Amino acid sequence: MAEIVLHNVLSIRAEAEPNAFIISVDITAEDGERYTCNHAYRTTDSYSLLNPLIRKWLVDHNGEYNVLPHIPAHPSTSDVDRERDRRVDGGFTFGGVLYQSDAEARENIAGAAQLAFAAIVRGAEPEDLHWHGEPEDFKWIASDDTRVPMDAETMFSLGQAALAHKRRHIFAGNDLKKLDPIPADFTADQYWP
Repeated sequence: MAEIVLHNVLSIRAEAEPNAFIISVDITAEDGERYTCNHAYRTTDSYSLLNPLIRKWLVDHNGEYNVLPHIPAHPSTSDVDRERDRRVDGGFTFGGVLYQSDAEARENIAGAAQLAFAAIVRGAEPEDLHWHGEPEDFKWIASDDTRVPMDAETMFSLGQAALAHKRRHIFAGNDLKKLDPIPADFTADQYWP
């Protein structure tokens, strides 16, 4: 089996990851065949058989080559969905207080809001903290673990706010997915509620 021979580096393109590059090389491989191919190169990688050859070439040709900038891939609709879900799960503010909004929290809020609506239909009064039928005041736990007292109308409004939080993010994500191409900075706050 022959040794790998690096004949030339044809181009060097930076990647998004620091100290990572895609290097187009002209080599003779171990099988004795000559190829032009792309090689993923990290300055910290000591495992690739090509890396010592590329390092030597870079030193020997210092100042004779340009590193092309990273060209980000266009984000996909799945990328937008992941960002939307991250933001939906990231909490929402209601009445100046931050509340959790992951899937379990949204389910709990929806259940309590439904109970609150039933209490309102049965005639629960504003400021009545016993609308839920228990002897202790009704409270909801905020993201900072404080307990916030809520009457039935407030709990129902919290449920509406949670739904609105999710709905606004779904529509913002949908708007982004309709763009062609999806902006590379789609995670920026300017695109989201």
